[in-house]
Order: sequence, then structure tokens, then C-alpha cells
Amino acid sequence: MSTVEAIIAQHKALPGAMLPILHGIQEQVGYIPPQAVPLIAQELNLSRAEVHGVITYYHYFRQTPPGRHVIQICRAEACQAMGGDALAAHAKAALACDFHETTQDGVFTLEPVYCLGQCACGPAIMIGDDLHARVSSDKFNRLLDVKRGAL
Repeated sequence: MSTVEAIIAQHKALPGAMLPILHGIQEQVGYIPPQAVPLIAQELNLSRAEVHGVITYYHYFRQTPPGRHVIQICRAEACQAMGGDALAAHAKAALACDFHETTQDGVFTLEPVYCLGQCACGPAIMIGDDLHARVSSDKFNRLLDVKRGAL
């Protein structure tokens, strides 16, 4: 049984099973592969369009493999007030990609997130599971260098 099929089987009896299934797939596979859509639809007795609609409605779900490191930049108001817009612009320029995109070398995926709970220490980012606060352009560049060196 494939990973996707196992996740569907594990969650399909839950009320509102689609979101736990999608979260499980993305957690295990890294994204929602196109071939998962008909499997989910069949097991939940839904149309493919309904499953696709949920995947595309929530920005959290990816339909393509992410880079080795996913960088989330807080876009909430508190971080914006502390320089989050400038940090986002710098990140896009430094990575040569926009939000919801992956760098050409496949190392970084850039994602917006709407609050990391670090409102007093903004702007905040996460790289993978590592939270970073008071991130300046220079600090962002240093964090990228560390991640690139870890490859």
C-alpha cells in the first residue's frame, strides 16, 4: 500500500476527513501529488473538483515538491510594522523567486505565513522547523549561508 493510500485509509472514517488526509499526505510526501486527488475523491465519495478546490483554496497545500528548505516569512501586521515588507522584498530578491515558488537550484521554497506568534520580536521567519525572530536582511543572508553550507 502506498503512503498516500495508507494515509487515506487511516483518516477516511473521520468526520471532515479531507483536511486530515491532505495534511497527512503533505507531511509525509512534502506536497499533494496529482495522483492523490482521484484516490481521495474516490474514498471520500467526492468529485475530483471538490478535492482540487480544497487543495487550491488553502495556500498551505503544495501541488509540487518543495525545496530542501521551506522558508516561511510572517506577513501579519505586527511583523509588517517591524520591517516585514522590506524583509519579504529582500528574500524574494535574494532567492530570485516569489512566494509559493522554489529557487532554481531546488534548495529553498518561499512561503508567506500569517503569524508565527512572535509579534513582539518581528519580523519573524521559519526555516523548516527553526523559528527566527528580529530578522534583518543581513540576518536572513547569514541564515541562507548556514543552510547552503549544511547541504
